[in-house]
Amino acid sequence: MKKWSVLITLGCAQFVMVLDGTVMNVSIGAVVKDLDSSVAAMQSAITFYTLTMASLMLLGAKLGDVWGRRRALIIGSIVYAAGSLLTALAPNMTVLFLGWSIIEGLGAVLVIPAIAALIADNYEGSDRITAFAMIGALSGAAVAAGPLIGGFVTTYFSWRYVFIAEVVIMAAVVFFARHISDSAERRPIRIDLLSVLLSAAGLLLIVFGMLQSKVWGWIKPLSSPEINGVAIAPLGISLTAWFIVIGIAVVALFFRRQRHLIAHEKEPLVHVSLLSIRQLRSGLAVLGAQYATTAGLFFMVPVYLQMALGLDALETGIRIFPLSVSLILLSIVGTRLSKVWSPRRIVRVGQWILVASALILLSAIDPKLSSWIFGTGMFFAGAGLGLLASQLGNVNMSAVTEKDTSEVGGLQGVFQNLGSSLGTALVGSILIGALATSFAAGVAGSDLPSEVQQTISERTSGGVEIVPAASVDKIGTDAGLDAADAQTLSQLYADAQLSSLRIAFFALVLIALFSLFFSRGIPNEVVGKPAVATRPREST
Repeated sequence: MKKWSVLITLGCAQFVMVLDGTVMNVSIGAVVKDLDSSVAAMQSAITFYTLTMASLMLLGAKLGDVWGRRRALIIGSIVYAAGSLLTALAPNMTVLFLGWSIIEGLGAVLVIPAIAALIADNYEGSDRITAFAMIGALSGAAVAAGPLIGGFVTTYFSWRYVFIAEVVIMAAVVFFARHISDSAERRPIRIDLLSVLLSAAGLLLIVFGMLQSKVWGWIKPLSSPEINGVAIAPLGISLTAWFIVIGIAVVALFFRRQRHLIAHEKEPLVHVSLLSIRQLRSGLAVLGAQYATTAGLFFMVPVYLQMALGLDALETGIRIFPLSVSLILLSIVGTRLSKVWSPRRIVRVGQWILVASALILLSAIDPKLSSWIFGTGMFFAGAGLGLLASQLGNVNMSAVTEKDTSEVGGLQGVFQNLGSSLGTALVGSILIGALATSFAAGVAGSDLPSEVQQTISERTSGGVEIVPAASVDKIGTDAGLDAADAQTLSQLYADAQLSSLRIAFFALVLIALFSLFFSRGIPNEVVGKPAVATRPREST
């Protein structure tokens, strides 16, 4: 029974880590209204929540080696609970950003690597494979349950109660953590501060640049920030491109720093040679693409359903329900299939199902998103994600020996949350950017008076905020338009919303197709105990 109590405790922690983001996605409309904020501010909070985890996950994994993994789990759970409590009590977006995006993220960087390492420490052989598969299934269950839990609680109570519940769950994790075995020796090592700063800065620059693309433009400057009336666009190139390029350069410096530390027999933040293991490299890459797809889908669909159609959080959760059901079912089916199919085959099938689902969803777009075709597309999207969730955790952790599980847990957390950050930022910026372009083009080709067209062109040059389509008529009337012109403006905005949604779904098709290139290194053998690859020696 001990092995089940350990899995349940770690599973509860994993469930909360994944649940948080999906709950917030379906509660966007309610949070924006409650805190008198905007969708853009919510996108920033969602992105920086996962970015905080991605940028500091390697530090969290290393602290687990220093403090002990069980102690890291306990400390992280306490920090996470504190952030959840602050979020539940948040009077404005600033406090929510602090509690959710920062403090909860800091707790998660300790919890997530510890979960992976403690599973490896508490289970062996087939039990370990089953345990990692169940953690994957629980992650899928969290993604699936999030929209319904968030929708129900937000609609009939308040989104704040979800975070109160997280405090209770994490307190239970702390209480039962004493039953978890932690046999790994603590390593009194000195953590390199420069490595922490380089990894965090590089990831922050990349994702922040992508997040701002909807305002700054990708290459050609749109609405650049100004200093004393002078737009900041070095050499005529958007700041987005500069942020991404500089971020990549900083990440390259981070890798160089790790090799330097190893060459001088000092402890790196991460042994970069782990990424030379083909199985691990492929598993992490597919994992990142999976989370990018999930985050993008769970950002744009709820935004459209709530902000364009005016649905509440529960109605939004019901629309996503087909994905929720298939994700849970296929997480379980994928675990069973692993006895007869290789991990690569299961992953490839899941990836192709994701491609097919994105194409189905693209073809099913209509003003109400209520057709059976849309429901079918959501069901297949969940099926693909469920198959991936059933395999990737064990693929990654079985690629290394036990002494490297903490670092791999950190790397896995980095790719999960970096993928989520990039997916939210990329799909969100495409959705909002396409909305501005489509709306401006529609207005320019309409019969609206020229002075109205000029005013709208000027006001949308820096982007268009997502608002309920039904409210555009009143906005136009309040701005001085007559009833006919206000109605025309409202229809143009609704058409632009549909057009931008199509473009965003097409981006998901490309992400799903691109991820196929990463799965070549996934093991192609059906085995009970996967062969273990050891870390190559660092070259000096």
